Amino acid sequence: MPFPSAMSDGRRIAVMDVGKTNAKVVIVDAATGTEIASRSTQNRVARDGPYPHYDVEALWGFFVDTLTIFAQSPGFDAISVTAHGAAAALLGGNDLAMPVIDYEHVYPDEVRAAYAALRPDFAETRSPLLSGGLNVGAQIHYQKTQFPAQFSTAKTIVTYAQYWVWRLTGIAVNEVTSLGCHTDLWNPQEGEYSSLVDTLELRPLLAPIRTAFDRIGDLREPLSRQIGVVKTIPVHCGIHDSNASLLPHLISRTSPFSVVSTGTWVVSFAVGGRLDQLDPARDTLANVEAYGKAVPSARFMGGREFDLLTGGSNLEPDADTLDQVISEQFMILPSIVQGSGPYPAHEPVRLNDEWRSAPELNAAASLYTALMTNTCLELIGAAGPTIVEGPFSRNRTYRSALRSLTGREVIASPGSTGTSLGAALLAGARCPVKAVSDDVAPLSGAFDIYARNWRDNLRRK
Repeated sequence: MPFPSAMSDGRRIAVMDVGKTNAKVVIVDAATGTEIASRSTQNRVARDGPYPHYDVEALWGFFVDTLTIFAQSPGFDAISVTAHGAAAALLGGNDLAMPVIDYEHVYPDEVRAAYAALRPDFAETRSPLLSGGLNVGAQIHYQKTQFPAQFSTAKTIVTYAQYWVWRLTGIAVNEVTSLGCHTDLWNPQEGEYSSLVDTLELRPLLAPIRTAFDRIGDLREPLSRQIGVVKTIPVHCGIHDSNASLLPHLISRTSPFSVVSTGTWVVSFAVGGRLDQLDPARDTLANVEAYGKAVPSARFMGGREFDLLTGGSNLEPDADTLDQVISEQFMILPSIVQGSGPYPAHEPVRLNDEWRSAPELNAAASLYTALMTNTCLELIGAAGPTIVEGPFSRNRTYRSALRSLTGREVIASPGSTGTSLGAALLAGARCPVKAVSDDVAPLSGAFDIYARNWRDNLRRK
């Protein structure tokens, strides 16, 4: 696949990476694509104001402070941005017209019903109707109908990664990977806005669309002086975080393959998969990758669920503990977080759950996450090797279980997250050599029985 020509020749790229749970700044060496510095903070949801919203000022303070530190050492020559989806910013001149709404906020039933009646069919958008504000169209409809006075002050709407680009450059743009991630606002087959844009009368407000690779502008003054850089720092358009994880593999691999991007969400992409078998009732959808092509995808809130199941403990099981969990059939049935994923309406169940140690909980949670990931991959017609990005790439139990379930190679991608590398590629970093599998072995034959029982229990629910 050809690499776009609009590239920075910077030696080091600063990536601002805004996840749902945490945000960070990573410095990526452009010559090797490796991370050489990183600093992170919690992404806090504020409860004041008209609705729960992201504390963008706290994040901005963190970004400015961190860029100031990194400007001294190791230095950077360009900035790129990646951010979670299901968020948009309403700009009113030099500031936000309304707070950036937390997508987990649940709207009144009458608001949801009204939105469901006017949103486009799945066949047009390949975007399922999701809970809360996971459809950006639902967010904007809520803001427009419930807070008309505040909404009337909005002059421009930008997607979330591009909000941070606007703060860096003063230039407002939109980008297709963020527009194409279950917003209801994009028609991926036609590569243009969906009918919802005109239904909600949003077209005059939407910023111009640029590609993820475009250099939007330079770090504005007086911000560059505040940070302590004396040279011109180009800022690139940015990308939706899961699509950032996908990008290095689009560049370096041939179809078919799948990428599992893990974090708060576990998002699976099947490159070479089938769009015609997507099921909106099971949270399968089309994402739009950096080159503008629709890719079959599926997701569930795997990172959030894992933390809920383990209480945040990182005590991994040894081989004997894992064997015990499997032999005793200690298992978890979905869904821990309801309203999304392949089993959105299922009540969670724990089987054989007498008192369990932290390593046993970790084992069961890892197996649960692998079983859910495999379900997602099956729903989107995945084939070829599976590349795991992010925190679960370091979870050997998860990877071994996924290897057993798929019967295909499972590759752990290096680095803290694939999102940082993907965003750095937009600004001229080189794609490193393909990740090399550590030849993780499948689990024992007893896990086959465990997996079969997990599926049988689901059928009986």
